Amino acid sequence: MRFRTLQQLAEICTAENKSIGEFMLEEQARESGRSTDQEFRKMADYYQVMKEAVHKGLTEDTTSRSGLTGLDAQRVMSYMSGSVPAVGEEACRAMAFALSVSEVNASMGRIIATPTAGSCGIIPGVFVSAQQRFGWDDQRLVMGLFSAGAIGYVIANNSFVSGAEGGCQAEVGSAIGMASGAMVELRGGSPAQAVHAVGLALKNTLGLICDPVGGLVEIPCIVRNGFGAVNALAAADMALAGVQSAIPSDEVVQVMYEAGSAMPAKYRETAKGGLAQTPTGKQMMQELNLKKRSKDKK
Repeated sequence: MRFRTLQQLAEICTAENKSIGEFMLEEQARESGRSTDQEFRKMADYYQVMKEAVHKGLTEDTTSRSGLTGLDAQRVMSYMSGSVPAVGEEACRAMAFALSVSEVNASMGRIIATPTAGSCGIIPGVFVSAQQRFGWDDQRLVMGLFSAGAIGYVIANNSFVSGAEGGCQAEVGSAIGMASGAMVELRGGSPAQAVHAVGLALKNTLGLICDPVGGLVEIPCIVRNGFGAVNALAAADMALAGVQSAIPSDEVVQVMYEAGSAMPAKYRETAKGGLAQTPTGKQMMQELNLKKRSKDKK
């Protein structure tokens, strides 16, 4: 790739009068040796999987094998139909769609890791809800995925996208940054504005720990995907309004790396700290272990 930082990405795109998505598509084709058409079709297939996951989570039983989670996306959609959401209908729909995909993941359905399975709901939640709202065609959203991919590439190569390495800030935080920057571009913003959105988003997830109950990608992972979709929309709107990240986005990425590196192991996907070790969290796992032992005896 011809870029290593978000600043380089924005500068190259501005100089070459290309969107981040267009530039990333070309770079991906050059790196892979495949044509841009081939790369685009591959990403289009990924987007179809995302849309299918949204639909499945809203129409089928997503109760996880553990029984700890499931059907919350449908609860939010039902709430929307009879109430005025405090966050507004569009943000609430993005939240529901994000929950939907994350619940499909927890119930062993097919998803696209963006950038990880633990954060798989945020980009689909933002993208699919925006597509419904603005009437965009699939081609536009697929280009948005290339934009999100470019942002994720920078984060992954300068920090973390794994909760085991850098906490939930690395998974949910990265996904929020990717979704917000891509949304800026989808709404007609400049590469510079997209990069500011990334910084704005990441600053508000710094230090977020990874503390899944029982090591399962369910509690609190799923609800964090729902909140993440709303945060991504907020960061995108700020950037489109002209709000800038006072701390350059690349420096924010560096701080995320420093915070993740300093984070105790018990807060990095080990289930040895945080919510996983609350009295209720431990009780949940005791009950699940009893069920498992009972099932094994049969």
